[in-house]
Amino acid sequence: MIDIHCHILPNLDDGAKHLTESIEMAHQAVSEGITSIIATPHHQNGKYNNTKEEILQYVEQLNGILQKEMIDLTILPGQETRIYGEILEDYERGEILTLNNSDKYLFIEFPSNHVPRYTQKLLYDIQLQGITPIIVHPERNSEIIENPGILYELVKKGACTQVTATSLVGGFGKNIKKFSFELIEANLTHFIASDAHGLKTRKFNMREAFALVEKQFGFNKQYMFMENAQYLVNGEGLMIEPPERIKKKKFLGLF
Repeated sequence: MIDIHCHILPNLDDGAKHLTESIEMAHQAVSEGITSIIATPHHQNGKYNNTKEEILQYVEQLNGILQKEMIDLTILPGQETRIYGEILEDYERGEILTLNNSDKYLFIEFPSNHVPRYTQKLLYDIQLQGITPIIVHPERNSEIIENPGILYELVKKGACTQVTATSLVGGFGKNIKKFSFELIEANLTHFIASDAHGLKTRKFNMREAFALVEKQFGFNKQYMFMENAQYLVNGEGLMIEPPERIKKKKFLGLF
């Protein structure tokens, strides 16, 4: 199993606080059946900035330590970048890191409470560079929950999305869990990843999430998510079904 979204690098953001916690997270990942993790520190989110060169160095260091500790886990480079207008300019300057440094897939994080007006244009421009934008945890964005048609339009125009395992197992509440499954049913998401931040509140939950997906949607859907993670790491094309619209009622009192 491959986890494409994880904050396992030590002391870079709100993930692992130190190397010991990174090693403990690695042990937990292996116990979940995870063999590779893309480390995705926050970048340009108003609090943390982690550029491509820095992340590559930290990934190399952590892989060396895991080898010495004889932990059978490979760390790959990535970055969770908050959407901002100059992403492509900074990509050209070598500050933006695509997933596994393949120049094929790029994580895009929205603010938690809205989708910026320039999003559609920027995601289109990113695709013109031959890069597929992947919107992370759309199930936790309040504007998308209120109006899933926003996400439908972005996916229809070529963006991909990643749902968090903890959302699927109910860690963010029953309404976000319900919405996450609706995204899967409507072919509006293409990856399941942990977005793990540590050992206490933001765990991996990957094994349980995939079991729930198989139970509700069957093995083929579970297989698609697992294969897409491998295709992403390889820089290859993805398994994508045509997206559908979600007819939503507002969640009373959620936000």
